[in-house]
Amino acid sequence: MPGFMYQPLLWGLLLVGLPVLIHLINMLRHRRVHWAAMEFLLQSQRRNRTWILFTQLLLLLLRMAAIAAVVLAFAQPLLTNRFGRLLGGAKTEHIVLLDDSYSMSDRWADTNAFELAKTAVRRIGEQAARQSQPQSFTLLRYSRASDDPNRASSGGFDMVVPRVSEGFRADLDETLEGIAPSGTDAGPLPAVDTAERLVQETTDARRIVYLVSDFRSREWNDPRELRQRLAKLEADGCELHLIDCADDQRANLAITQLRAEPGTRAAGVPLFVEVAVRNFANTTARDVAVSLEENGTPRPAVRIAEIPPGETVRERFLVHFPTAGRQRLVASLQGDAVAADNTRYLTLDIPLDVPTLLIDDERAEAAQQLALVLAPGGRAKTGVRPVIETPRYLTVHPLDDYRVIYLLDVPQLEPSAVAALEQFVREGGGLAFFVGEKTRAAEINRSLDREGQGLFPAPLLGVRELPVDRLTRAPDLSVGDHPIFRVFAGQRNPFLDMVRVERYFAVDDQWEAPEDSGVEVLAELRGGSPLVLQKRYGEGRTLAFLTTLDPTWNNWGRNNPSYVVTLLESQAFLARRAEGTSDYRVGATPTIEFPAGQYQSKVQLRPPGTEPGSPPLTADAVPTPDGSQAVELEQTGQAGFYGLQLQHEDGTLEARSLAFNVEPEEGDLAMLGGDQLAERLTGIDYEFSRASSFQFVLGEAAGYNLAEALLYVVVVLLILEQLLAWWASYHPAAPRPALAGGGAQ
Repeated sequence: MPGFMYQPLLWGLLLVGLPVLIHLINMLRHRRVHWAAMEFLLQSQRRNRTWILFTQLLLLLLRMAAIAAVVLAFAQPLLTNRFGRLLGGAKTEHIVLLDDSYSMSDRWADTNAFELAKTAVRRIGEQAARQSQPQSFTLLRYSRASDDPNRASSGGFDMVVPRVSEGFRADLDETLEGIAPSGTDAGPLPAVDTAERLVQETTDARRIVYLVSDFRSREWNDPRELRQRLAKLEADGCELHLIDCADDQRANLAITQLRAEPGTRAAGVPLFVEVAVRNFANTTARDVAVSLEENGTPRPAVRIAEIPPGETVRERFLVHFPTAGRQRLVASLQGDAVAADNTRYLTLDIPLDVPTLLIDDERAEAAQQLALVLAPGGRAKTGVRPVIETPRYLTVHPLDDYRVIYLLDVPQLEPSAVAALEQFVREGGGLAFFVGEKTRAAEINRSLDREGQGLFPAPLLGVRELPVDRLTRAPDLSVGDHPIFRVFAGQRNPFLDMVRVERYFAVDDQWEAPEDSGVEVLAELRGGSPLVLQKRYGEGRTLAFLTTLDPTWNNWGRNNPSYVVTLLESQAFLARRAEGTSDYRVGATPTIEFPAGQYQSKVQLRPPGTEPGSPPLTADAVPTPDGSQAVELEQTGQAGFYGLQLQHEDGTLEARSLAFNVEPEEGDLAMLGGDQLAERLTGIDYEFSRASSFQFVLGEAAGYNLAEALLYVVVVLLILEQLLAWWASYHPAAPRPALAGGGAQ
């Protein structure tokens, strides 16, 4: 039996009797008049009475049927018997994909996009709960969807209701009250993939997939993959509803980066930190204040005069940590449309000093000179602790405690020493070469260059002399824009102009750095011969200075301030391995590794905002192939500092701090309108609605709606009624025109 969406309108069926009532009233108005000529007509009528009554009755029934069809069309009958199921009116499955990325926190007036989204979801649930036909309801947030089918099916859904029944509305309200926008930039693709997997599991139901989102340009401007996924859902028989929760693009600023600049990180040594702010608005932002907090203590703000539309402006400031340990920095902006990207977090491991190994074959004057530059003593704190050793040290001692190693005119290295250095750099260490009188090009090429596979950046030919330029007096040394020379870039520095190089090791004139080799020329001599080269090797890097450290082949170390600056900048550049900076993206699941023999496997995690005294989250580390332990951190959907606590085998605790930040591009609030979205989803059949005015009618989902079919029936009935009325009525023949010239002959 059919049901009706608007049953009270069925009282309109009483109007079906209106044609009969009109007919009876017309009969009461007739008055019998006897007329001789009429008797002949009455006799003729009696002979055709049956046919006339049949046509009149048929005409009356057509009029009554037309009125009944109009009333039923307004009541919207739903066919739910076995014929309705054949037409798609069986159990209806509602799959709601709710965008909870942080752009959905976009606020205006007294609401935000996510609140409008939750209101739309409630309306969908209310309509489903009103139906007498079977309904199921599934709710999934974008941030809880996963590309991994096993993880997605293990409980990421917010609600899975196989059959909507009593109490469903209360459960839905409770679920929606407990959720808020996440700090992630989760997009729709994983959620749509999850919906596709759900659709494949049910084939005998009517499926409706709702995407409740803000449809930002970042994800929907070129939605090739999304269009393919949506087309697949449509091909599987799903109805698609896109519900837009954003009404306009608002101005928004975001802190896109907070990072320490290259420099020696040690207690008591000043360090520059850079903050970057981007303007996602269409107008210029002026007088932007960036508030700063250092280990919980406010410090003077950084002010930016103006940020043009769509541009990023960077400013830097000095920090100074008098004690060693894990330090915390926070930068924040004043509130705007989206608050999540107004704050950025940074953690820094500040050691007491930076141990640095100086390898000299004879512990000669060059090593002493370099040690004095790196650690002059007195009030001039550099944070570097130099240790001078011979090449034998590389073979018999571990190198894990050092950040940087210098090889100073070393004539030869044992294979075990080369292997130790390669492992050191591969794992993130920094290595610097200085050549000299004892350096042998053949030995460098054989053990350290190894045809481009080793640590040395380029093969050497031998020692060359740089002729004196007495005519043009051009400087012997020219440098590029690299961290170790950046202080000299963009200007003609008189100290660099004073550098005179007499001898150097040359490379082949035909040599060029292979592509993707990580080799780069940082400084050249007059004539174009490389003097300083860099090479990336694994996680670390090497520098090669093709002249002496001491002033035997050059005058650089003789009272030239650029000499000390270059060495200190080189030290800072090479020491970036163990800086201890953690900058993880919100929603990521980073893997933290630690030695198996030193720590227990149980790890505790305290997310931001954890109440004091509340139990932490716990996880068990698992062994890794290299013999250490690793734990994968989950539930990282919030920006801020995460406290990680490890326990040593002797029971002592070690606390670490990890910084998680939002993806700044999610703060771009540029959006697409309905017409623009239609252009990008050409060929996809879907319904587009605004959440602010969303009033979803679920009748089509409860069964097969006969309203449209009844409207066609009304049209057919009215056409038949008109044809029958015309055919049953009397139509006198038109008079024939008279012939010209008189009457009949």
